[in-house]
Amino acid sequence: MANLIQHQGIVESITGSHLSIRIIQSSACSGCHAKGYCSSADSKEKIVDINDASASSYTVGERVMVIGEVSMGMKAVALAFVIPFLILIVSLFVCMAITSDELLSAIVSLSLLVPYYFIIWLNKSRLTQKFSFTIKPIK
Repeated sequence: MANLIQHQGIVESITGSHLSIRIIQSSACSGCHAKGYCSSADSKEKIVDINDASASSYTVGERVMVIGEVSMGMKAVALAFVIPFLILIVSLFVCMAITSDELLSAIVSLSLLVPYYFIIWLNKSRLTQKFSFTIKPIK
């Protein structure tokens, strides 16, 4: 249970086996009694799309629990931030060692991110399968 991320949500729409769930994602301090006086407390509403074969058993407006794995979040952080950062830094140092031109090295480093994100975009259907949430009704 410790390796799961859970958020309460409300079913917004159901289309076949596809559900749209509205969750309120809040920072750790948003539940604090002094949040009205503090500028660091925030919360955001997000829509999560979930494919579930038993979608017809849910109704619009029903409260549900959206469940994901912590490892899924770590993979997402790696794909979105860590790998692009490594590409940027390594290519910058390699280009600087080869050319000694800062502007050219920066342009080459940034341009190497374009194919990376294009490959991510091409594989979005595979990534959607890997990064999937499950739901269960709240009783």
